[in-house]
Amino acid sequence: MNKREFTPDGEHHYDRSSVLRWLTSHAMRYPAHVVVGTIFRAAVVIAAVQVPRLMGNAFDAVAEADGELSILLGFALAILGISVFRGVLQLLANYLAEVLALRMERDVRDELYVNLLGKSQTFHGQQRVGDIMARATNDVRQIQFMVNPGLLLLSEWLVFMVVPMVAVAFLRVELLPVPLIFLVLFIFALRNYLRRLGPVAGALRAQFGVLNASLTEAISGIEVVKSNAQERQEFKRFRALANDYRDLFVKQGKIQALYLPLLMFSITLALGLAHSLYLYANGVLTIGEVIAFMGLLGILRFPTFVSIFAFAMVRLGVAGSERILAILNAETEIDENRSGAAQRIEGDVVFEGVSFTYRHAPAVKNVSFRAQPGETVAIVGQTGSGKSTLTRLINRIYEVSDGRVLIDGVDVRDWSMESLRSQVATIDQDIFLFSRTLAENIAFGVRRPVTRQEIEAVAKQAQAHDFIMSFQDGYDTVVGERGVTLSGGQRQRIAIARAFLADPRILVLDDSTSAIDSATEDQIQRALRNILHGRTTFLITHRLSQIRWADRILVLRGGALEDQGTHEELMERSQAYREIFAHRDERYAATLPATTVGD
Repeated sequence: MNKREFTPDGEHHYDRSSVLRWLTSHAMRYPAHVVVGTIFRAAVVIAAVQVPRLMGNAFDAVAEADGELSILLGFALAILGISVFRGVLQLLANYLAEVLALRMERDVRDELYVNLLGKSQTFHGQQRVGDIMARATNDVRQIQFMVNPGLLLLSEWLVFMVVPMVAVAFLRVELLPVPLIFLVLFIFALRNYLRRLGPVAGALRAQFGVLNASLTEAISGIEVVKSNAQERQEFKRFRALANDYRDLFVKQGKIQALYLPLLMFSITLALGLAHSLYLYANGVLTIGEVIAFMGLLGILRFPTFVSIFAFAMVRLGVAGSERILAILNAETEIDENRSGAAQRIEGDVVFEGVSFTYRHAPAVKNVSFRAQPGETVAIVGQTGSGKSTLTRLINRIYEVSDGRVLIDGVDVRDWSMESLRSQVATIDQDIFLFSRTLAENIAFGVRRPVTRQEIEAVAKQAQAHDFIMSFQDGYDTVVGERGVTLSGGQRQRIAIARAFLADPRILVLDDSTSAIDSATEDQIQRALRNILHGRTTFLITHRLSQIRWADRILVLRGGALEDQGTHEELMERSQAYREIFAHRDERYAATLPATTVGD
């Protein structure tokens, strides 16, 4: 089983070794639906073939009775009873198939969502959100259509092909050549149809993912699109992708339009009639047997007709299943380690020769240092020096490539993921808020029930209470997706309140006051100094006033630890540290004002 960062309680395990086994393991969660439904469908077909036999017997009975029509009453009632019985069974079979299809769709979506929650940040960083959404919605939905009506019709197709052949054999063996020849030719034509349809179905599902990803990116980045007047270019790009999607649909339609079995069936009816009449003329068959044979041959019309779209639905479902299974089976390097260490963190953090490679490029190189419990460690360096990446190794958002990170003497890989991450909080410069109420966003990082009083208290500490109460609904105000209805400073104060409430043992502040005005910053800095007390804190900032808080400063250059020490020590001996502030105007050099140091 692949490593993963999250496992729900009571999870059902599926066989993911192949698409067929995976789908079968999903279907067999409901064996009664599969078995009973199959029996009902077989009974429907067996009942269906009795009708032409009874009709043939009725013709022979009337002929033998010299035109006495009263004898037809028994046959008519028998045919009526069989038709009603068949209709009831068909209704029940369709109901079971629909329930099975809907439950499989639900289970697949649950499985995929849980799997995505368990993937590492490295995996998610390499995916296009729109394509993932296409797999989680449209491809999953395609599985339902594959089961019902796809597989339902396919199972009926198989039974409707076999049972009439057997019935013809029992009627007269001499009548078998024509339907057998049709069956052989049908199989060859179907094989060619599926061979041409398969690649188109796969390309169709993949192209939908590309189309959806493009749409998601354009809408998510709508502000960038508008600010650069790129609406026309984005429209042209989307239209080109939509045209490619349309062309694949047209190609699929052309393949279906050239479906030969429909023509072959018409020819088979003509040949079957000619053959049966020839046998009748030679005294081999009765007129009733001719009628029964043509009725049985006519039953083949249904499987021939439905196969054109039943196989297409199944093939599209298989293509969607392949895309889903590719995500489920994708390797991820981090495991949740549910049985790992789960005690309270004191905050002793040690990096021992830590290196990290991201997408084949070294991001952190052989970094070693120690942060004592309660210490504040500032991390500085030019843009791209690996500051944010370094802090993400602490809570295993990323996994070290070499060396190890210890917390309280325990390798982070030996900690329970849930325990570790619940005690490490990060306030990023790019704040993500969910499309929920402000109260829910503040309480997001807390697993215990939280009172409104607690939420308001931490909001006041983060200087967020006043602007929250300025909204009509106060703490019940629902923010837009990603918090777009709030300013940057407001989002950061919500994130700081969230960190206050989470009460972490290790705190990472990643340029967390970059979008706050100076007056508000003075208030927040006092609150931050309160929350820093007794916690190990890693501070990434471009503000010198905050760097001075630090007990120690780490200087990164190109992912490597250039030097470490206090501000005064580094100003004396570290050229790299001095260069961070050297780009400021020289008239401010004596006071060492802030400058942007990046992430």
